[in-house]
Amino acid sequence: MSSYVNEIKRRRTFAIISHPDAGKTTLTEKLLLYGGAITLAGSVKGKKTAKHAVSDWMEIEKQRGISVTSSVMQFNYNDYCINILDTPGHQDFSEDTYRTLMAADSAVMVIDASKGVEKQTRKLFKVCTLRHIPIFTFINKMDREARSPFDLLEEIEKELGIQTFPMNWPIGSGKEFKGVYDRNKKEIIAFTANNGQREVEATEVELSDEKLEALIGEDHRRALVDDIELLDGAGYEFDLEAVRNGKLSPVFFGSALTNFGVEPFLEEFLNMTTPPLPREADTGLIDPLTSEFSAFVFKIQANMNKAHRDRIAFMRICSGRFEKNMEVMHMQGGKKMKLSQPQQLMAQDREVIDEAYAGDIIGVFDPGIFSIGDTICTPPQKFLFGGIPTFAPEHFNRVQQVDTMKRKQFVKGISQIAQEGAIQIFQELGGGMEEVIVGVVGTLQFDVLEYRLKNEYNVDIRMEGLPYQYIRWIENEGLDPKTLNLTSDTKRIQDLKGSRLLIFANEWSIRWAQEHNQGLNLAEFGR
Repeated sequence: MSSYVNEIKRRRTFAIISHPDAGKTTLTEKLLLYGGAITLAGSVKGKKTAKHAVSDWMEIEKQRGISVTSSVMQFNYNDYCINILDTPGHQDFSEDTYRTLMAADSAVMVIDASKGVEKQTRKLFKVCTLRHIPIFTFINKMDREARSPFDLLEEIEKELGIQTFPMNWPIGSGKEFKGVYDRNKKEIIAFTANNGQREVEATEVELSDEKLEALIGEDHRRALVDDIELLDGAGYEFDLEAVRNGKLSPVFFGSALTNFGVEPFLEEFLNMTTPPLPREADTGLIDPLTSEFSAFVFKIQANMNKAHRDRIAFMRICSGRFEKNMEVMHMQGGKKMKLSQPQQLMAQDREVIDEAYAGDIIGVFDPGIFSIGDTICTPPQKFLFGGIPTFAPEHFNRVQQVDTMKRKQFVKGISQIAQEGAIQIFQELGGGMEEVIVGVVGTLQFDVLEYRLKNEYNVDIRMEGLPYQYIRWIENEGLDPKTLNLTSDTKRIQDLKGSRLLIFANEWSIRWAQEHNQGLNLAEFGR
């Protein structure tokens, strides 16, 4: 008994979130480097280099040097077993990013020291606060010119509405970057640049040490003493409970590219973050330490292996221990089944596994029966985990196949890609599938859709942009949308489950709909 409890207690499952180019993939790689999962960090650049980040696998990602889909990586460090969920940070990221956060117990937010909080970070942050998950901040690229650390902290607090506590404090930035002061140990870790393949050689000196001036210079020493005095006097108190409830974010300064501050960050982070947490189900909270296995599907990815045309359902294990070929109940389908070919992934590299524990992410072969949000558990348990919200798309295109003889492939391809959750498909009320409206969170998904339909299903499509920006789910049961009094630029549509929705060109049209239709309930998220 105790061995499986220990296995669960040493699990840490977190997502790394950031705006494009803040250095998230680089940080992920450096963490993998410490865990011995990789031996060489690949630099993620455009087409010029053949070295691709270990976490990017789709052809389109390699061409553009960006992460389009979320990857899952597991490694061991000290006594911990760590599951990292690496999410896309590109402007045109997808719902995949949001949903991945549903499978994490905490989030690491990477911020560029010269740019501060950016648009994408705000959106991701909203999802974290929906679930009250702890957020740890890594302010990256201190080896380049950076904004004042006080300004950066103030911006995080104002923009994201969360208190901050700097765990360390930077000494200079760019060419003048001398290192950081560790507030807990009360000592300086001096910075010596290297090529970032291994950790930086750190020189540790106390604030009162006479050698400090020779190491960082008189001006930096004076500024540091003043800054620390100000922080100790006027900053927030450190409160671990507030961190774990998502109310206070511990902040670390460093440089992932040169590998400075990454290992101290990892060690502090592992001390503060929690093992797998209980999950809400319709019967109450499910304790991760119970012996009964349970999991939910948070992502489906088709055609990861072109030779096999396979579909993998990614599951977050919520309780107990998973064993290969164990019999489980698929709650939504009401059927018993065996989970075959269970795998853990390191980008394209897959490893078939015999066991996994609460907190782990596994990929299982999906014969086409799983949907996002499905619950899987061992009999005789019967419960459903809370559904994963459907996030509102912000861009809409009308899509139809070029060759009408390929209708079957078009419908199959577009439906399968929609089941993975990167796109949402809508139809005109009572309309067929000859022509559909596709909604996405980020416009890159239109390119991915076109690329995948062509390469995986041999279907060419025509796309036409639509002027809509907002979508709302109609929550009134039995209401016929045709009876609603709406502006001429509002469109009535339905999704594949038959839910009725409205798409609007602007916020004014939404207000009109609510003011001119008494009792109309509109929701921003689908359930």
